Amino acid sequence: MIALVATVDGTFAVDLEDGTVLSADSFDPAPEPVLNLPRLVSAASLGSTVAAVVATKPPLLLSHDAGATWRAAGRGLPPGRAVAIAEDDPDTMLFAARNRLYLSRDGGVFWTAVAGDLPEIRHLAL
Repeated sequence: MIALVATVDGTFAVDLEDGTVLSADSFDPAPEPVLNLPRLVSAASLGSTVAAVVATKPPLLLSHDAGATWRAAGRGLPPGRAVAIAEDDPDTMLFAARNRLYLSRDGGVFWTAVAGDLPEIRHLAL
């Protein structure tokens, strides 16, 4: 799976399996869902699954009912900048800290750092 990552130094394509980083064409980030959450940094949604990066600890809130209820996720993750959900699998999520990516394939329960640091991250797409 390839992630597109917009940074302050340009856009990169990151292979989430082996961490390979290549330069890529810029992209327009997906529109963020409108959420009434305090300290909201960024958000992504796919169907009824919504992920919200917030300026708190833990830095992620997840909803599986279109935002009616939320649960905290991402304990141990650093402060976040962006989040993305895979279009074909809402259990696959990508979380961006300042210059590092973290991948979850189980709906945000466990997170794994993707190899390699990047310039300061602005937006993500899967």
